[in-house]
Amino acid sequence: MGDNYLSSRVANLRPSGIRKFFDIVATMKDVISLGIGEPDFTTPRPILDAGIRSLQSGATHYTSNAGILEVRKAVAENLNRLYGVQYDPVHEIILTVGVSEALYLAMTAILDAGDEVIIPTPCFVSYQAEVSLAGGVPVELPGRMEDNFDLNLAALKKAITPRTKALLLGFPNNPTGAVATRETLMEVAKLAEQHDLVVVSDEIYDRLVYGVKHVCFASLPGMQKRTITLGGFSKSYAMTGWRIGYACGPAEIMAGLLRVHQYTIMTAPTTAQDAALEALRSGEQYVQEMVEEYDRRRRLIVNGLNQIGLPTFEPKGAFYAFPKVDVTGLDDETFSTRLLEEEKVACVPGSAFGAGGEGFVRCSYATAYEKIEEALTRIERFVRRLDR
Repeated sequence: MGDNYLSSRVANLRPSGIRKFFDIVATMKDVISLGIGEPDFTTPRPILDAGIRSLQSGATHYTSNAGILEVRKAVAENLNRLYGVQYDPVHEIILTVGVSEALYLAMTAILDAGDEVIIPTPCFVSYQAEVSLAGGVPVELPGRMEDNFDLNLAALKKAITPRTKALLLGFPNNPTGAVATRETLMEVAKLAEQHDLVVVSDEIYDRLVYGVKHVCFASLPGMQKRTITLGGFSKSYAMTGWRIGYACGPAEIMAGLLRVHQYTIMTAPTTAQDAALEALRSGEQYVQEMVEEYDRRRRLIVNGLNQIGLPTFEPKGAFYAFPKVDVTGLDDETFSTRLLEEEKVACVPGSAFGAGGEGFVRCSYATAYEKIEEALTRIERFVRRLDR
């Protein structure tokens, strides 16, 4: 009977394909998990200590709605140093409960009922849901491995209609590890200008790139005025549990996000804000150390999967490999289920990440090198049995 009281927006949401598999994993022993999108590193000690000091000093009260100004200033300085983009920390930056809240704020603030948002896929599982919950219509734009999961500009042009309000980008990409090229993003910028679109750019993995440079979309000519940049500390600084992120954008748009934030969340956690400040002040060496280790694991898992016979393009960002598994004759859901049951290796079906993900699985290399080696041994054993 309770279902009768749910709104159609909520009742029609598809359950997260990631959570489904982790509910199963929680009931099993000796599973090697390549599924969870979370650093296996502990938050670096100086950042931990800053959080502890914050609590011990009695900083257990609300901050301003937008967050501690000193932290917002540090975020602005960091983005200027890295990408040459300048934000006013007073009016153009809000500290949020992770990038998840920042995404919610952006969609809720800009969308009216029926507005369309173009979403290149495969993408993070919450993108379509957040658009739907805000009353918008998600329009998926499937990518292809043959294009290295870069944006298909011809398909993007065709997808734009009079109802299109925004474009939601996620690069470096979860789940594919793809990094959009500057050339492609420049063409996207032209389309955004031509059709007067808002661009919501989720750049949570911006620091986790390998042999390429991340392009901050707002840094492209003329784009800062129409871009909402989403970023945070979870991935680069191993701070997932601290739940701290940010949204940056033009003051008039950010005023709308802040209004939603005031009424739904009020403030990001004070302790996490103080820890984030320390991350920006002293965390760079730890970021570089983690990137170096992720790169080592990246090479291991990509080479290993290709040698097994599961075609895997080279990811240039984040910490995911996205092998094509339908070459085994199994769909991605069956492959993931059987691999978990028979070899106790957990990955996530690509179809959980939207159109373009079917036939692939997401394998996170945010786990120990030795565990990845053992996982590859088990995957190879599984695939060889299928061959027989």
